[in-house]
Amino acid sequence: MKDLIGKAVYDEFTGVRTAPVMAETTISEADEFPVSYMFRDYDEMPAIEQKALDLCRGNVFDVGCGAGSHALWLQDQGLHVTAIDISPSAVRVANERGVLKTVVGDFMHCKSDRYDTILMLMNGTGLFGALNNVRSALQHLASLLNPGGQILIDSSDIIYMYDEDDDGGKWVPADRYYGELEFTVHYEGESESFPWLYIDYPRLKELAGEIGLDCEMVYEGDHYDYLARITKKVDR
Repeated sequence: MKDLIGKAVYDEFTGVRTAPVMAETTISEADEFPVSYMFRDYDEMPAIEQKALDLCRGNVFDVGCGAGSHALWLQDQGLHVTAIDISPSAVRVANERGVLKTVVGDFMHCKSDRYDTILMLMNGTGLFGALNNVRSALQHLASLLNPGGQILIDSSDIIYMYDEDDDGGKWVPADRYYGELEFTVHYEGESESFPWLYIDYPRLKELAGEIGLDCEMVYEGDHYDYLARITKKVDR
C-alpha cells in the first residue's frame, strides 16, 4: 500500500504539501480531493456526521479514523475512543493531534476489545470494498459490540450518477452491483487504486437482517446519503 492519502494528510498537517491530491472513480472523472477537510472541527462537519457523533455513547471504536477529527471531538465529550486506520501516516497525524488511543491496522483483524459504539463515517461502507463482503464484515463488527451496542455507519445510493434511458430506467453495470467502484488517488506523480462500496439503504437493511441484525435509518441527507444504526436483534 502506497498510502497516498495518508501521506498527503501528513504533509498537510506538517505544512509541506505543495501538490494537489486528485481522485477519480469508475464512474467519475478526476477531481481534487480537499485534504484540509480531514482536519475539520464539529461545526464544519455535515449534519449527518454531527448526528452520528451526537448518537455515540460509551466505549467508541472509530473505524477509518483518518486524521482523527471525529475521535478528538468524542474525547472532548468525555468518551473513551479507540481510533483505527490502515494508513500509518493518518494514524500518526491523529496521534500527534491528541487522539489518545490509536491503532494501525484492519478492523477485520481486531478481536479482543468490546465497544458500545462502532463509528464508520465518510461513507463507512466503503471499507467493505464489495457487496459480497458486507455480511461477513457486519458479523465481525457485531461480534465486537457490548450488549446493547450499536454500529453507526453512513453511505449513499449512487444510482443517480448513472445515465437514464428513454423509459426512465438506469444504465447500470451487468457484471457488478452499481455501488461497487474502483477509487483511484493521484499524488506527487504516483497513483493508487482500491475498491470502494456505496450501498443503498434497503440493501444494507436486507443484508443486516439476513445475519440477525436490526438496521434503522436514523438520518437521511439531502444528497442521497443516509446514516444507519445497526444493532443485534433482541430475543422476545
